Amino acid sequence: MMKHAWDSYRQYGWGHNELKPLAKKGHSTNIFGNSQLGATIVDALDTLYIMGLHDEFKDGQEWIEQNLDFGVNSEVSVFEVNIRFIGGLLAAYYLSGQEVFKLKAVQLAEKLLPAFNTPTGIPWAMVNLKSGVGRNWGWASAGSSILAEFGTLHMEFVHLTYLTGNPAYYQKVMHIRKLLAKMDRPNGLYPNYLNPRTGRWGQHHTSVGGLGDSFYEYLLKAWLMSDKTDTEARKTYDDAIEAIERHLIRKSNGGLTFIGEWKNGHLERKMGHLACFAGGMFALGADGSPDDKAGHYLQLGAEIAHTCHESYDRTVLKLGPEAFKFDSGLEAVAVRQNEKYYILRPEVIETYWYMWRFTHDPKYRQWGWEAAQAIDKYCRVSGGFSGVKDVYSSNPTYDDVQQSFFLAETLK
Repeated sequence: MMKHAWDSYRQYGWGHNELKPLAKKGHSTNIFGNSQLGATIVDALDTLYIMGLHDEFKDGQEWIEQNLDFGVNSEVSVFEVNIRFIGGLLAAYYLSGQEVFKLKAVQLAEKLLPAFNTPTGIPWAMVNLKSGVGRNWGWASAGSSILAEFGTLHMEFVHLTYLTGNPAYYQKVMHIRKLLAKMDRPNGLYPNYLNPRTGRWGQHHTSVGGLGDSFYEYLLKAWLMSDKTDTEARKTYDDAIEAIERHLIRKSNGGLTFIGEWKNGHLERKMGHLACFAGGMFALGADGSPDDKAGHYLQLGAEIAHTCHESYDRTVLKLGPEAFKFDSGLEAVAVRQNEKYYILRPEVIETYWYMWRFTHDPKYRQWGWEAAQAIDKYCRVSGGFSGVKDVYSSNPTYDDVQQSFFLAETLK
């Protein structure tokens, strides 16, 4: 599957950010601005390397050496470019030892630093790579920055300081953490929106899915990455998870444990595919959790994994929807048409993978294999892999996008 996805991209979309596998041409979205930055190449490098696809890796490396230029007049998402490009380049560097990856990562990081020039030091969502001018998404609560965006820079930036000796990167992300630590949190929860001008929270929405998700993941992983010396990160994680358990995690009438979303003082009984990563996170954080709660968190991870598997199993294609509800007799199924799509996302498979690693219960391999077979059956087309618009339809329409994270995460 990896070879089919890569070879198709190599043939039809090379140098573009992503691939349109039905139209058999390049594709890009606004998160990458208007330039051809080869996002799929950079994102997929470590998967290629781990899978022993070294010829393909070498092709990617050559493209990067000759064509990857960050001096372009292009407005990009700071968060997306950090995780896909800086993360991808650092992973490729650590795996291969090839200096070009480190060099490009540092060149790009320097272009992202102007995003932090705000009254509070909370970065803008977008920055122009050439001019350094930043701004926020028009749709985000009153010009706010987003928790999962400014909270998902920490690991890469710590490594940049480690590799370059330049303290600026570390200082920028530690400043974010210190600012968050000083703020009042409604119900102990972190809202998804923070205004970078005023330093005040925007709307009181809290989610472990989109807009919140990877903030929590990076706290836990910062602690692990520091060889468990960054106890501040661990404590922040533990406190956040305690509030999440108290306010967001519920059991449905049918016995399914789910993570809802807090919106303006009430719990919405809906869980997103993105939130399914949390099963793996709870398992990963079990060791080292306070008050001998390791068993509890491993069990919670297993329950989330089960719920997310149900969201896949209750569809026609055996692939999960973007979001699913838990009310009025309908459980773990999407209700709205615009939530029935599957875009090659990794989060459910990621949780299976962590649960397999921690428990070695063979059901997680079985579930992973079910998902792999379903993707291969319903998402594979002659020109690569495509997302589908309705997982409840036996004759699905394709969205005609092969996401870079399909190669970087799902297949890995």
